[in-house]
Amino acid sequence: MSTFRHHVHRVPVERRPILNVFAAAPLLLVLVLSPGVAWGLASNNVPLDSPVYVYLEKLSGFGLIDTDIQGLKPFSKAEAARLLLEADGNMNRVEGGAPELARDISRRLHELLPREADLLTQEDEAPAFDWNPLAGMRARYIYVDGRPRDYNRRIPDEGGEGIFGIGHIRQRSPKGTTVQAGGSEGTPLLENNEGVVYRSGHNLELRPDVEFYLTKHVSALVEPQALLRDGDADVRLNKGYVKLGGKGLELQAGRDANWFGQGYRGSTVLTSNAPNLYQVKLSSPEPLRWRWLRENVGLVKYALVFSRLEASGSGKDLRQPWFTAVKLSVKPAPNLELGFNLGRQTGGPGVKAGGGAEAVIFGGEPADGTNSVAGLEFRYRLPALRDSVVYFEFAGEDAWFWPFVESYVGGVYIPRLTADGRNDLRFEFFYGNKIEYADYQFPQGFTNGNLIMGHSQGGDTKEYFARFTHYFSARNRLAVEYIHGQRGRLGRIPPQVPEVRDAARFFWNLPVRGDWDALLNYGYEDVRNFNLVSGARQNNQLFRLEISYRY
Repeated sequence: MSTFRHHVHRVPVERRPILNVFAAAPLLLVLVLSPGVAWGLASNNVPLDSPVYVYLEKLSGFGLIDTDIQGLKPFSKAEAARLLLEADGNMNRVEGGAPELARDISRRLHELLPREADLLTQEDEAPAFDWNPLAGMRARYIYVDGRPRDYNRRIPDEGGEGIFGIGHIRQRSPKGTTVQAGGSEGTPLLENNEGVVYRSGHNLELRPDVEFYLTKHVSALVEPQALLRDGDADVRLNKGYVKLGGKGLELQAGRDANWFGQGYRGSTVLTSNAPNLYQVKLSSPEPLRWRWLRENVGLVKYALVFSRLEASGSGKDLRQPWFTAVKLSVKPAPNLELGFNLGRQTGGPGVKAGGGAEAVIFGGEPADGTNSVAGLEFRYRLPALRDSVVYFEFAGEDAWFWPFVESYVGGVYIPRLTADGRNDLRFEFFYGNKIEYADYQFPQGFTNGNLIMGHSQGGDTKEYFARFTHYFSARNRLAVEYIHGQRGRLGRIPPQVPEVRDAARFFWNLPVRGDWDALLNYGYEDVRNFNLVSGARQNNQLFRLEISYRY
């Protein structure tokens, strides 16, 4: 086992008792309002499908980064640059020197984050006004041959669940009680696409990014999207926002994506699967710098999101709830990360709020006008095993004070399957409770734009996911994935039968010229008992060609 070890200079993150972590929650409001919280360099966010996240996680897997918090995304470009500079400072402290791949990744990150890497240590040098008419761009051709799965159905809800499956604490429901699940898979074999659904046949898409900066305190981004599907052209705003501040306190207003959780393929509470939210967001792009907090709790990041979801249904089923999301991440030790996640739909047309003050705070009471998904997570890095990582998310649907209806995401990431780091492996498991993302007050459940805001595969699901990646270089990567999923095992109503799915995908990222890159992606899946219909079989294929510029 000693051959797995190497020595790295680690940025100090003092170990603290776990109980101190939970003391951080009541302090958040005080911290946000404290004059000691510095507003730093404003910068726009890194797109959630950018290779920047893959690169930073890989550098952490080389043991070069200790202060990264993976459960709260997107990263601001300033935060990504901060982590890059941390890794640069540790390159020569690795016994024998950092591998060439780590240095190659660092060089590429400097090319993708030039403004922030330059200004982070000299913020006052930021010009009074600046803009970049082509900060990034992505063009896609997608060919889809197949049909997405439909999640709309009634699901039995007997109640009677316990805590972690122990006991029968949740109130039992009358016989025949059901809840409504809603939504769609979207595009087969292409999840987490910010709500963009491609049709069967040929699809073309273009997303250019334009960035603006006003002194060091204000940044803005506009990302229009042009989409051609089956002969129909559509132009919309995919992202567009203004940001004020940075470091431990940032205010953002506009449209953007969010990801709360440790999962790679999907997380339990909030992902980029559904359309981007028009939101007001208060967050800390970088860990809070209040000395007492760092010394007694550790590194802390938070996000508070306020939004309203798209309208769905009609007549008595018309809904357009308000949406609130909360994220708190704490790193009490260099190798340990803990987190709390909450997403809540509240009120709107067709929903009457009931219950007392405790229902407003905790949710879960009958007819309280809310639908919540909440949970806890942890991530632990194992330096003795080549900095391999294990992570786990627990989440549940609302049941007063405690989410009894439990779902899970768990995973293992081995960043250096071989000593040079050019091969890595990830395994991830998802279990979605049969009534996860379903609700009797909101007929479409925990969705926005007919897509689930949490894990793309929805509730009543068990799924196994594996991904192997080989790095020829930082920009030249080949990956292969295998997915096995089951749906409708517990929550079906006869004549429905369980659905079984097997899928394989490959991805080849490669440089083209200068800052231009390409992606080739092909996927194939076989679905038995499609949409829970006995004997129905569906084969889906997807081909993607993507050209990107600093995206």
